[in-house]
Amino acid sequence: MNIKALRAFSHTLSEGSIAGASAIMHLSQPAVSRLISALEGELRLELFHRTGRRLVPTPEGLAFYREAGRILDNLDEIPRIAADIRGGRTETVRLVTMPRIAAALASPAVTAFMARVPRARVNLDVRARREAGKWLAGREYDLGVGALPVDHQDIGTELLIRARAQAVMPAGHALAARDVIRAEDLAGQPLITLMPGLLLRHQVDDLFRSAGLNPKYACEVASSQLACQLVADGAGITIADSLTTQPLGDRVVLRPVVPERWMSFGLLLPVSAAPSANGRALADCLRDRARALAAGDPHLRVDP
Repeated sequence: MNIKALRAFSHTLSEGSIAGASAIMHLSQPAVSRLISALEGELRLELFHRTGRRLVPTPEGLAFYREAGRILDNLDEIPRIAADIRGGRTETVRLVTMPRIAAALASPAVTAFMARVPRARVNLDVRARREAGKWLAGREYDLGVGALPVDHQDIGTELLIRARAQAVMPAGHALAARDVIRAEDLAGQPLITLMPGLLLRHQVDDLFRSAGLNPKYACEVASSQLACQLVADGAGITIADSLTTQPLGDRVVLRPVVPERWMSFGLLLPVSAAPSANGRALADCLRDRARALAAGDPHLRVDP
């Protein structure tokens, strides 16, 4: 693979033109164009549609761009890796977490790990659940933390914590006077939910379906944190958990949903390799954080 051709392609897409890529790479525009054509030939993919003098990325080109960016980012890390080795910092622990539990679970655990192992370096990334599994299996990360179950033969899991599903509403909402919330109570309320195909959306749909209801969602969003932020801003009600809402403090009120629904979160580990000593230490910090969260919240559980 010609790395210069890969950079020419990436810069052309990020800058929006061959002229922009040529300026960054200090090459002529024809030279950049030849590099891109050679890359297309090597990959046997059409990365751009040629429309006059304009290049319009194809769907295949956009998909390849996301992966190419990751590869180039890793290449750019080589000088830093070499400096770490020279300085005696030989291991980076790479953790990936779902957005909805990054603040409550992953961030405090990483902070504790950094205090426990001060010479270690941590790479903490946030990915959607559907992406994290693929990248873990490909060994882009050493361990992950996310929603369970994960259906991937190359990933092992360990339950960390269970969170009860709760109705999340703006502070001062009329339903906050109730101790529990039933699906029927939410009929007629502006409901905020996740996009179809996401795990929590499936769980919420099942909650209403079990009650014989077919809700009309007012807003569909891509993440639980965004749904909860919309609630805090007064847009409506959503179903989430106290892990997701922790950063919002008293701007929102949570009431448990009945019948009870519980969501599970756990460690995700590649089965192809045992975790390193620092990986095990970080996993211990995640377990400690899960226990601390459950000790202070009756709607969180750590199974013995």
